[in-house]
Amino acid sequence: MAPDPGLARLRISLRAVLGIGLAVAASELAGLSLPASITGGLAALLALFTVSDPTVRGQAVTTALLPVVGFPVLALAATLHSMPTVRDAIWLAVIFCGVYARRWGPRGHALGIFAFMTFFITQFLHAVPGQLPQLYAAMALGLAASSVVRFGVWCIERRTAPPVTPAAPAGRGLSRPTTRQAFQATAACAFAIAAGQVLSHERWYWAVGTAWWIFVNTSSRGETLVRGFRRVVGTVTGIVAGLLIAVPLDGAPAPTAAIVAVCVWGIFYTAALSYSWMMFFVTVMAGLLYGLLGVLHPGLLGLRLAETAAGALGAALAVAVILPVTTHAVTDRWVGQAVRAVHGCTAAAARRLAGDPDADPAPQAAELEAMLGRVRFALAPLVHPLNPMRARKARARQVLALLDDCARETRGLAAVVADPDASYDARLTAACGRVEAAVEVLVGAVPERAVTTTAGAPGHHSAARVHHPGTEQALAHLHGLERALAALATPLRGSAAVSA
Repeated sequence: MAPDPGLARLRISLRAVLGIGLAVAASELAGLSLPASITGGLAALLALFTVSDPTVRGQAVTTALLPVVGFPVLALAATLHSMPTVRDAIWLAVIFCGVYARRWGPRGHALGIFAFMTFFITQFLHAVPGQLPQLYAAMALGLAASSVVRFGVWCIERRTAPPVTPAAPAGRGLSRPTTRQAFQATAACAFAIAAGQVLSHERWYWAVGTAWWIFVNTSSRGETLVRGFRRVVGTVTGIVAGLLIAVPLDGAPAPTAAIVAVCVWGIFYTAALSYSWMMFFVTVMAGLLYGLLGVLHPGLLGLRLAETAAGALGAALAVAVILPVTTHAVTDRWVGQAVRAVHGCTAAAARRLAGDPDADPAPQAAELEAMLGRVRFALAPLVHPLNPMRARKARARQVLALLDDCARETRGLAAVVADPDASYDARLTAACGRVEAAVEVLVGAVPERAVTTTAGAPGHHSAARVHHPGTEQALAHLHGLERALAALATPLRGSAAVSA
């Protein structure tokens, strides 16, 4: 029921159903086996779900590179099926490289996930070398079908503005989050392999999949723990639904295909909003696929829950022991970037009001909105209902509320100065200067001065000048920014205690 501006999520989820349906249909028409058709559908799902470059051209390049990492991993996983020790070691190497590759942005992120999931799919299907030709053909067909839909039949991205993606906090060596996560995820998956095989020699890979996916799109210890909790919640509810839906169907093709399509829609529609809901649909879909393969029974769903718990435990232990990154450390960086985005918007507004027609605060306002999304995600562990530390929860909520105030005032300021008749006013310069001072109190010196000298500009300091009607409005927004930034100093000074 969450808002869906422009019906973007609805369009993306319906396109996914079309692309994945086309991939499965192409595999079936080509006469491939059921496991191969499942491989083709999952390859299409991964391509549509993970490829997120900011441009259509970048998305096309990344999609074209997916087989480059997928085919060799598929061959390794199938060939090593009968050599468990070597297979496990190779998979851990793939896991480390897949997480490490996230430092190269959306493309590295997508290729890393595809490599891991190719290995996972091979375990899921118990594929052996003799099946490789059909699996290769199905993966190629799946990627081709999803590309036809994504870049031809239904190219949503060409009709929308490219998303603003905030730069991830960087570093060097072990201070870089992706490097730390590579070690954490590898340790978590090593634990999951061992624990999963104790639970089941056939379905142990579910624990590994759980541990891996908990680390996707997380940066701190708190984020990872919350994601693990949500994974378990989604799995439990999905298993209950599986007992009511997948088990009675017992692999009946037509109704199973219809409900799988609904699950695909649900995965894409809820992914940006709720990890628990997404995992609910993933779990139901997995049960349906097991039904198609003829191996589904209630005990298998119970085993999936146990494997999920083992993987979540591995992730929790890894982030607590292996190079931990506190919630405070991550949140502090994202809050700093958000505050700098406020300053960037104010500086652009000041230049625009001083007569620079090329200055536009709108991009900085959009960047601030993107930053706020990341801040909310980083603070999610602190505002979670199960967090028992009330003082930290209250401070985190205060930070979110004040940053929301900043975003609202920034949007209003950008709208006012967009008026081509908006004119200079000395009071606006003074207000921009106070905003800049408030930013410097929070994050230190800023690279660009919002206040520029205006000496020699005739009439600029005349109190008798007739002001533009939007002047008072702009002043109100600047005063609101000043108050919100000044108020932020209080919870941020105590943020050393807001750690997890």
